Amino acid sequence: MSEQILKNGQTIKLKIKRLGINGEGIGYYKRLIVFVPKALPTEEVMVKVTKATPRFAEAQLTKIVKSSPDRITPPCPFYDRCGGCQLQHLAYPQQLDFKRDLLKQSLEKFKPAGYKNYRLLKTIGMEDPWHYRNKAQFQLRYNETAKRAEAGLYEADSHRLVAIDNCLVQHENTQKVINTVVQLINKYQLPIYNERKNSGILRTLMVREGIQTGEIQLVFITSTPKLPQKNALIREINQRLPKVVSIMQNVQKQKTSVVMGDETIHLWGKESIREKLNDLTFDLSARAFFQLNPEQTAVLYGEARKALALQKDETLVDAYCGVGTIGLSLAPLAKEIRGMDIIPQAIDDARKNAQDMGFTNTHYETGTAETLLPKWLKEGFEPDAVVVDPPRTGLDQQLLQTLIKYPSEKLVYISCNVSTLARDLVTLAKVYDIHYLQSVDMFPQTARCEVVVKMTKK
Repeated sequence: MSEQILKNGQTIKLKIKRLGINGEGIGYYKRLIVFVPKALPTEEVMVKVTKATPRFAEAQLTKIVKSSPDRITPPCPFYDRCGGCQLQHLAYPQQLDFKRDLLKQSLEKFKPAGYKNYRLLKTIGMEDPWHYRNKAQFQLRYNETAKRAEAGLYEADSHRLVAIDNCLVQHENTQKVINTVVQLINKYQLPIYNERKNSGILRTLMVREGIQTGEIQLVFITSTPKLPQKNALIREINQRLPKVVSIMQNVQKQKTSVVMGDETIHLWGKESIREKLNDLTFDLSARAFFQLNPEQTAVLYGEARKALALQKDETLVDAYCGVGTIGLSLAPLAKEIRGMDIIPQAIDDARKNAQDMGFTNTHYETGTAETLLPKWLKEGFEPDAVVVDPPRTGLDQQLLQTLIKYPSEKLVYISCNVSTLARDLVTLAKVYDIHYLQSVDMFPQTARCEVVVKMTKK
């Protein structure tokens, strides 16, 4: 058993070598790796150990002895406590370099075949890396000291809420709706859900804006179907927030960290809002997935389109299709698009979106890609290309094996997690050539990054 060389509470001096996967600084103390949030490469820092183990340690930054030239003052007053952003203290050009380096680190860890020769293109960033998020999902809590309800985000790795009234990465309109609705919740003294006691009703506020259309949807996420003062609440929202055209309620009865439940109730207005992406218009229902940064989404899908290089006689499968955004953006270029998703409302939206746009070459089904793709293949549908855009957990193992067993001529992998991407490439590289990896900064000020990978069958 390894000897533990550090103790909790111990203060040490470190030189920071690089940034880790969560944007934390990494230094070494007698060869022991130490993770220090908000520390930057080249810096010499004093840190206090908060978690000591024989294999690694975590520490809190207490003093910067030698500062990095890339360090800037974070503009957000909540940055020290909120877990939403990790990189506001790092100049934006260096954030882009870090995200490319993060991809390189993940490939070096998992070592897919030929990884040393992969082309890692420079990260595509934003001209203005602030106020880009079109969706706010703020938790609610009742502050016993202030005797009022508050909305905000959790501190990193905790369920301690940071009350936020001005999030600098949120679009201004989404924050305005959150702030106004919290005022109304306090005015009508609505019962806030208490996680520890498993009591109360209101759990979360979700607000999504169609940036191009100006339409806003508000979703009350509650622990029961009951919503006190519902009519008065809706009446005041109508008066004070005219851009809100859809008010919904989602019921999450489970004691879980999963935000939304299966039941969604239409309270007022439209059941979905519309958003435009390039020349296409999409309907978005309450539970439908849509990228959080519309400006960079157009860039991301442009990179996917470039990587696929579809011809008019080619067919495409859009796995994890959501409301059909990727597939529909490619529909004019292909013979047929087929998509699947496990959320029925998303498939309904995808079908409606395709119909509204006049596409007759699309087909959408509810189900998992790992189930439907083999079914379609057995029915004689053999796609020329596949695009996958999985959740952060990466590709399902069954789907991964299906892609290996029935490889298409072209495969494009859109990833939001460089670690699971690198892991999946270990398998995919057995039958596909990896041409290049293009990182796109969808989430400035955070350690997250999207990557488009171009592959063709060997």
